[in-house]
Amino acid sequence: MLIGLDIGTSSVKAVAVDRNGDVLKVAERPYSPRRPRPGWSEQDPEDWWRAAEDALDECGAHHCDGIGLSGQMHGLVALDGRDEPLRPAILWNDSRAYEQCRAIEERLGLEGFVAHTGNRALAGCTAPSLLWVRDHEPEVYERIAAILLPKDYVRLKLTGERATDAVDASGTLLFDVARRSWSSHVLSALELDPAWLPPVHESPAPAGRLDGRVPVAAGAGDEAAAAVGAGVVKQGDPVSIVLGTSGVVVAALDGYAADAQGRAHSYCHAVPNGWNVLGVTLSAGGSLRWLRDVLEPNASFRRLIHEATAWEPGTQGLLFAPQLAGERMPHADPKARGGFVGLGTHHDRGALARAVLEGVAFSVRESLELLDGLAGRPVKARVSGGGARSDVWLEILAAVLDLPLEICHVQEGGAYGAALLGGVAAGLWLDVEEAVSETVRVTRVVEPRADWVERYAELRPFYDALYPGLHGIQHAAD
Repeated sequence: MLIGLDIGTSSVKAVAVDRNGDVLKVAERPYSPRRPRPGWSEQDPEDWWRAAEDALDECGAHHCDGIGLSGQMHGLVALDGRDEPLRPAILWNDSRAYEQCRAIEERLGLEGFVAHTGNRALAGCTAPSLLWVRDHEPEVYERIAAILLPKDYVRLKLTGERATDAVDASGTLLFDVARRSWSSHVLSALELDPAWLPPVHESPAPAGRLDGRVPVAAGAGDEAAAAVGAGVVKQGDPVSIVLGTSGVVVAALDGYAADAQGRAHSYCHAVPNGWNVLGVTLSAGGSLRWLRDVLEPNASFRRLIHEATAWEPGTQGLLFAPQLAGERMPHADPKARGGFVGLGTHHDRGALARAVLEGVAFSVRESLELLDGLAGRPVKARVSGGGARSDVWLEILAAVLDLPLEICHVQEGGAYGAALLGGVAAGLWLDVEEAVSETVRVTRVVEPRADWVERYAELRPFYDALYPGLHGIQHAAD
């Protein structure tokens, strides 16, 4: 038995998997980010550990063959000399460090920074958050002895070892993605201590052991782990789309490539000597959760989505922009905000829900189009995450993207991919490619509906105009 553990934004999930790739057990423990100020998003690392302990115990981790880790990327976990967190972790969807992003790109130059890291400086990433702590909490900064990412804090508690993987390291903005090592140039330019950073391993490599026996794979950031779980490991595979709290589009590459302006993320992949490019919608499932919580917190998502089916594509002129917590791609704007446009008295709760599903789908389309120049236009996509459980949302997404969507037999996202990495670390499979070939199975395909494709093509210019218009309103309000 193998176990994959995913440290998500809203919960920890552990998945027990057998040698054939079938799920034996799923254990999940919820928690919530803390938002002490507008634009801030934090979590207590101990919340992850308590939830992880419970979920692992439920799945029988102490008696398994191997464990793999996955988790939300970018989060800053600052530790003191006793490996205790100095403050709540600053998460990937935190937008406070926009001034630090500007300072980083001014110091290194936009093109120079992208050349060294494969990415541009974006709020919520580890390096800008660390500089924010230096600028605003110097008493905390002076006590830092080590820096970890969310899943790697759980590894530390689980095995006593500080380590990370090349995928998660790629998202710190302190990593030379092309060379798969920490960037001495960036660390020197930002005056950061390289001794704070953990050793970097390839994703399927063992990086610690539970009880001194069970190998714990280095694992991967959630986007790459989910891609592994969907069988997206080499160039030419379908793109991976994850509809979770955020919406992530991942294309695998056999060689390193980056957009010169940093409009797409370029990361190492969970396959040794593999890379990927991706686009991100920060508020995907998060937009639907926000709507539910505002309208009726006790309502089920199933009920809300069912009400959306009463409305035709386009929702009679109602559009939704999902930039509720800023945006990364293609608009690197931490101050971006979302909104409904075209709201009328004839619209009800179902209309709002339909507009949210459509608005997120159009935002995912923007991310997908960012990758075309780097990875080529895909002919199909594989979808995972909580949103993949909604037939309605899948039909909307297929029509907006005008792509067939493949659904695999397991929909546990990053946790499932992490379990496969744990299997490689345990020696059950020779490599990630073999693990995927023996376990990942497509069970159905959602084809785009021709009439919906036509309608959404008509709506695209209106969605393309949403961000500039709302951006202008927001800045006028400021």
